Amino acid sequence: MPASRLHRVAVLVLEGAKPLDVGIPAQVFTTRASMPYEVRVCGATPGLVAGGDGLAYYVAHGLDALAWADIVFIPGYRVPDRDDPPQAVVDALITAHGRGARLAAISTGAFALAATGLLDGRRATTHWHYTRALAARYPLVQVDENVLFVDEGSVLTSAGAASGIDLCLHILRGDLGVAASNHAARRLVAAPYRSGGQAQYVPRSVPEPLGERFAATREWALHRLGEPLTLDTLARQAEVSPRTFSRRFVEETGYTPMQWVMRARVDLARELLERSQRSVEQIAADAGLGTGANLRLHFQRILGTTPSEYRSTFTRGE
Repeated sequence: MPASRLHRVAVLVLEGAKPLDVGIPAQVFTTRASMPYEVRVCGATPGLVAGGDGLAYYVAHGLDALAWADIVFIPGYRVPDRDDPPQAVVDALITAHGRGARLAAISTGAFALAATGLLDGRRATTHWHYTRALAARYPLVQVDENVLFVDEGSVLTSAGAASGIDLCLHILRGDLGVAASNHAARRLVAAPYRSGGQAQYVPRSVPEPLGERFAATREWALHRLGEPLTLDTLARQAEVSPRTFSRRFVEETGYTPMQWVMRARVDLARELLERSQRSVEQIAADAGLGTGANLRLHFQRILGTTPSEYRSTFTRGE
């Protein structure tokens, strides 16, 4: 695990906040021995905040929490395409970002983030029901409606509420590594690696009977990353033709089957680098990447670093 420092997390509760969107980051990052995070739940002002779905929230902190935080989560809220966040909230988000805080919106929280102008010219997503409204209201934002989350470095967005879990686990992977993220996923009883796009949840007039079968094929592949995996092998496991499998896989995940396999193999290699002292050559073989040279190539291309540099991040200070 990287040399630990306390990460300060603020969860910003706006009027009409959705309960799942508020609860996810508050629970994922709650302070415990294995998690170097401190969470403060805040609002435009301290006190009672009227929420959505019949709930209300009592928050102990006001916008001063945004001046304190390293990461600010903006949960979704009701009628975001109609209600602008208070100007004081917008200004506080801009100020927090300006001093280096990451801003992460869950679901319709993307509207509040877009109101700051910080998403202009950048990719972003939101709940599928609101993607067109977000694009219409903020035309400079590059709205991607077929992803679970988007990481633009200092600004991050996710789709519907459950995608907030994917976003939080993604942030954990970056902060603490794959092993810590997987541990948190097990504690949440959540999938540690869910790369599907939200298009699979958009209502369709024709049933999509292959969704569960494809999910089972991905799970099957995750347990066999060290073995040869080809398009034909995966399609045979899913009991469809390679052409159908490839087309539908891209629709569901945003990746081709072999791009997805490569990402999964790199993630496995990351975890092995964090948790073992095996050589790069051994890890490359265990993760199905062949040689150490091949592992280094894909690490550089996907992560922008080398296996040795990545491992040193998790051994420094031990």
